[in-house]
Amino acid sequence: MSIFKKIFGNSSSDASGEAKDNDFNSYQDLNSQLPVDECFTHNFKKNGGKFLYCENTAELNEQFENILEENDWFESEALCVEQRLFQMLEDNNIVYKGVTSPKFLLTTCESLIAEEGSVMFSSNQIRQNKPHDLPVNIVVVAATSQIVLTKSDGLREIKKRYTTDYPTNITTIKYFEKGKEEDFLHYGSSQKNLYLLLLEDL
Repeated sequence: MSIFKKIFGNSSSDASGEAKDNDFNSYQDLNSQLPVDECFTHNFKKNGGKFLYCENTAELNEQFENILEENDWFESEALCVEQRLFQMLEDNNIVYKGVTSPKFLLTTCESLIAEEGSVMFSSNQIRQNKPHDLPVNIVVVAATSQIVLTKSDGLREIKKRYTTDYPTNITTIKYFEKGKEEDFLHYGSSQKNLYLLLLEDL
């Protein structure tokens, strides 16, 4: 059984009163106790990301259409630089060539960073754009095998993946909802409305 089925199939409403007294310690130790995929899911959702688990490509396409319907993005414009994703846009009459006002970015990623619940990109997905230059809405297509524990692990994966033509502009996006103005931890960060379509490939 997939780990994600176990996560989303169980209710967390049966927490005991004793656990409540130890919330801080439990939270502090959570990342070190959880398997890497559960750790990513927990931190990604805590950051405000929208997580959609897909068992196969048919389910992935269905979830993508649900996102388009939810946001009224059918027959709109999208930013996308990866040829392997063009078909998803063409199937839904979404323009991706010569766009001026893209409603969203459709992209893959380099890695999913578990310890902070962030998504790592490079120039292969976003060219030389900085996070604040990208559309506010982002739809990421990724696979469960791309989940790694730390940013260092993500960088190692990039080095292994690209023996030549090493990508540039490696960056991570971590905040997926508007932070409170008084929250100094979000200062200078670029908040995005991010959907993650995570395809099971393990």
